[in-house]
Order: sequence, then C-alpha cells, then structure tokens
Amino acid sequence: MARIDRLILCDCEGSMALDPETAAQASGAAEVIRASRLCTDEIERAAKALSAGGRTLVACGQMAARFADLAEELEAEERLATADIRDRAGWTADGKATAKQAALLAEAALEAPMTPMRDVVSQGTCLVLGGAAAIAAGRRLADSLAVTVLIDPDEMPEAEDLVPTAAMDVGRGRLSQAAGALGGFSVVVENFASLEPGGRAAGRFGAPTARVSSACDIILDLRRGAAPLFPAPHKRDGYLRADPRDPAAVERAIFDAAGLQGEFEKTLYVRFDAQLCAHSRAGQQGCTRCLDICPTGAISPDGDHVTIDPLICAGCGGCAAVCPSGAASYDDPPVGFLFARLRTLAGGYRAAGGGVPRLLVHDGFGAEMIRLSARFGRGLPADVIPFEVNNVEGFGHAEMLAALGVGFGRVTILTAPDTEMTVPERELALARALAPAAADALDILAPESPDALEEALYPAPRGLAAPLPEPVLPAGSRREVARLVAGALAVAHEAQESVLPLPGGAPYGAVEIDTDACTLCLACVSLCPSGALLDNPDKPQVSFQEAACLQCGICARACPEDAIRLTPRMWLDPDALGHRVLNEEEPFECISCGKPFGVRSTIERIVEKLEGKHRMFTGSDNVKLIQMCDDCRVKAQFHQENAPFFLGERPKPRTTDDYRDERKKPN
Repeated sequence: MARIDRLILCDCEGSMALDPETAAQASGAAEVIRASRLCTDEIERAAKALSAGGRTLVACGQMAARFADLAEELEAEERLATADIRDRAGWTADGKATAKQAALLAEAALEAPMTPMRDVVSQGTCLVLGGAAAIAAGRRLADSLAVTVLIDPDEMPEAEDLVPTAAMDVGRGRLSQAAGALGGFSVVVENFASLEPGGRAAGRFGAPTARVSSACDIILDLRRGAAPLFPAPHKRDGYLRADPRDPAAVERAIFDAAGLQGEFEKTLYVRFDAQLCAHSRAGQQGCTRCLDICPTGAISPDGDHVTIDPLICAGCGGCAAVCPSGAASYDDPPVGFLFARLRTLAGGYRAAGGGVPRLLVHDGFGAEMIRLSARFGRGLPADVIPFEVNNVEGFGHAEMLAALGVGFGRVTILTAPDTEMTVPERELALARALAPAAADALDILAPESPDALEEALYPAPRGLAAPLPEPVLPAGSRREVARLVAGALAVAHEAQESVLPLPGGAPYGAVEIDTDACTLCLACVSLCPSGALLDNPDKPQVSFQEAACLQCGICARACPEDAIRLTPRMWLDPDALGHRVLNEEEPFECISCGKPFGVRSTIERIVEKLEGKHRMFTGSDNVKLIQMCDDCRVKAQFHQENAPFFLGERPKPRTTDDYRDERKKPN
C-alpha cells in the first residue's frame, strides 16, 4: 500500500455525507482536510497540501484533470493521487454510504504496478479505400498525410471525373489481403492500375499489374457496403471505417485519421509464456480456447504454441480469462493486483462497519452509466461496490470466485452494448458450476439505461451468498485461487460431494484410461504439456495428478488405442494434488540376462501372434529376439549366421612363430 500523508475530502457543496474518521483509517492518512468547493473557491487548499510534501489523496474523480494540472504547475505530479467517491458512493438514495467510501479510499491507497508499454511510430502513410468519397477524403488529408487512394472498381469503373494531382497517388484495384495495425499495415491489391499523370481531358488508368504488395501506417475505409477488412474493426488501431453515405461519420473518420501521425504508446496488455502453452505437441492439437475467442485475430498458431501480436491485441483479456495453464496472463494490471483490489475493498468495507457487500464489475461504459445514475437518479445502493476494469471480458471464473472468497455476497458483471459475450457467459457458467451453493449470487447485467441499472440493483436481490467464516487469501495462479475458493465454499456450505461436474470445455478435470485397451506405450505421458501424466522409470506405469490437468485433449488424440477419456470436473479432495495410478503392469524379464523391460502382456501378445504364424518367425529362433532386452537383442543378431553384418569367423591372430614356421617349410 502506498503511503498517504494527507486526505482531502470534498462534500461537493454539501451534497453528500462524509465521515473523516473512517476515511482516515481506511486510507491510512495522517491528516484529513475537509472542503466543500475544492475545485473552485477552495483550490488554494489543494495547492497548499500539494506543496507541503508527501503524498496527497484528493477524493474527487470528476475534477481529477484540474488537480493534475495544478500538481504539474507545482511540480508535484508524483505526490498526487485522486479517487472518485462522489459518483460511486456519495450520491445514493440509501443515504449514508460511509463503509463503501472507506472501501474505495482503501483501494485508492494501493500502489498500482507499472503497465508495460511499447512505442509505435506512424509516418503518416495513409491508404484510403472507396470511390468518390475516398477521392474527396484523400484531397483533404493530403496536406498532412502521405495519401494513396485505392478506388474500388465496383464504385468507380472509369476515371472520367479524375484529375491527376501530385498531392496524392491514385490507383484502381481490388484489395484482397490486409494485415497489421497502426504503423505496420501490409496490403495486397489485385489488378492494380495507377492513374496516369499525363495527357489531356479525363484521367486514365495505366496497364494493370496482376498482384501488388505494399505497406502503410493508416487505412481509411470508405467503401460502400463492403465488409470490414478485420474482425472487430473498432478495436484495430489505425483502421478507420465509415459509411460514405453518412457525412458525419466520414468527417469523424477523416479527423481521426489526420491525428494518427507521430509516435504513440501501445499498452502491452497480455504477457505470454510459450513454455506453458498447451496448444499442441508433436502435431497433436490440444487447447484452442484463446484462438476460439480472440475477437481481433491477434492470436495465431505457431508450432506447439500460439503467438500473440501485441500491436493487434486490443486488451479485452478474454484469452487470459480462458487460458487453462496461465501461458496468457493479463498484465494491465496483473491478476495478482486485481486480487489485492478485491481483498482490500471487501476488507475495508467490513472494517468500516459494513455488512455483506455486493460487487459490480464494469468497464468504461458502466462507469459512465454509474455517473449518470448518481447525478440524475438514485445512484448505486450503499452496499454495491463498483469495480472498474479495462474490459469485463477479462473478468473470468477465477476472479468471480475470488470475489466470493474475500467476502462479497454477490458478483454482477455489467456489460456494454459492444461486449463480446462469449467469454463472460462461458466463464459465468463455469463459476456457477464451481460454486453451486452460491450460483444464484453470480450474474450478468446488461441494462439499457441508468434507470434500468437502478431497477436491477434496488432493492437487494435474492441470492446473496453467505460470506465465508474466514475470508480466503487469493494468492497464486488463477487455477490455484479457483480451487482454493471452491473448496472453501464447499466446506462452508457443508457440501456432501467432493466432485463438482463441470460444463464441457472446462479447464479442470480427470483423465480415465481403459486398462483393457491401453498398451502402456506412454505416448500420452511424453506429450502431456502440464506434467499431469507421469511414468515410472522402474516399471510400466501411468500416474495422474488431477490438479495439474488442463483438459487440453492432447493425450486422448495421441493415444493409438483410443483408450483415454476426459471428464471435466473439479475434485476438491486434497488427493487431487497427489498422484494416482491409472494403469500399470509387470515388466517382462529378458530371457538372456533377466533385466526387466517392456510390458509383459504386450510382449506375450506379440509372441502369440507371430510364433509359427509368420514366415520370419517359423523354423528359427527369431521369436527369442522379441523376448530379449535391447542390448541382448543386438548381441544375438550380430552372432547369427544369417545376420546382415555377419562376416564369418574372425581370423586367428598371427604370431611370430607362425611366420617362422612358414619359412621352415620346404618350397
């Protein structure tokens, strides 16, 4: 937790109730300054606090930019922190919301880790697609950008109205491929023809080239009725798209395109560890969860693992939410900090005298809806704590369970109109299966207005989960936290069953082996990416650690005997952390040296099928070769008369006596 030397509380012209004592305890501030018009008449109080040294927390979110400007003037940027408690916990129909204010201030005192960034450079090379609207847009952008207009043949088959100009390049062709993002697009155009600069009268296009490749920094798509070039086009940096029949939309796109020249910072949302990825092994496909849900196409296969293009990634976090191994983990901020926020909010609410809080998870869309509700409506109930994240798609089942584990009685995901619902719905179903006693306390809310949001939250709905006797500490990986909380909830609700059935595709489960079909070839063991399947160097054996199983399916696909079945479930017993034997047999002993090798049943089965029934194993000792270990088999084959490398008896070494005797013999 970051040190807070002083806390400034503003009651916003007396419109909300504050409790300086609980606020000071929650934030850890040694000094509390009260105000009513801090952003206007009392701005000098903020200036004095910032000039005094130490760190100052201003409890105002709406005017945070003004206080930031003030801190910059005073060269005190590093000493300023702000937190919004007015819209989130000040204006509420429930009246006093002291406990929630304390929780939000305690969260604001946490020191957030630095977010990794990457520089992106755009030289201003812009490709404009379309017809007449593209020509007009290109002329306007040519003063600030290096513009090439690619005319769609369907929209302008002839160049009758085109006048060649040196301000921009004009060509005609059909765009067949496009990839990349801001500062690094690559395109392929079929039948490309440039507008000829010479001649009189109307412009004309030159001879077409079958296929042309090029690159650009920005793409402005003004084609009429054409499909977007990329999935989730609104999330692709540098790609602007507008319907040419909508003048206002075209104006916005032109304005935005003009500003995409220079150096920009790109957030690196996801950290990826290829060694943990369970996408495939030895050509056997395994986990494809992230590939299936990525809305932007930033993820693609790359051998045994996947690769994530950081320039295309829009930071939805869905890949991190569904990744079973933790290979893809959200880094803005890391999941450990998110768990710390949840624990701080719940703990701060309880410490300030609150009961069982409800958690409302939202992104920027939800934040605006909460602000509108606070100013014009009833605001959030006093027990509903808002929890803002970059994108609700990244708030998965582990995070939902962690919220229940630290003391929240209900977890509601507030979605936006453009939220990709595949991941939230899948993760909600998994969280409910892992916490059946609290399933009704987990839900998704998609209100169309602030009024609808209030209707859903007032009064407190049924299904409030009873808090755990002792809150859990959500530490470790997402898998570990999910298992920890699921077990704690089962104990608290006195669940009779220790095995929770899970929906298909869940990243937890068991592997079962048909022992009659299994030959203990150990292909499954050699390809298991998480080490859940293990062998025994001393005997033919396959053991299994259920807690480590990702349910990727590689073992089942690799099994030549089709002897493996996957069962999605969560086994809460501590034995799930240990190893249990799935199949084992006695080894066969070499008939020559007695060393154990192979699987007895397999060796005996092969001998039975070949002895006297195959020409190579009839009337010879070749069957014995099958019953020997590797070393003895090589030795036996080397000494056979019909061995391919047998060169006869080894010559006897000649001695001096041999040469002397030869000289004594008469000629």
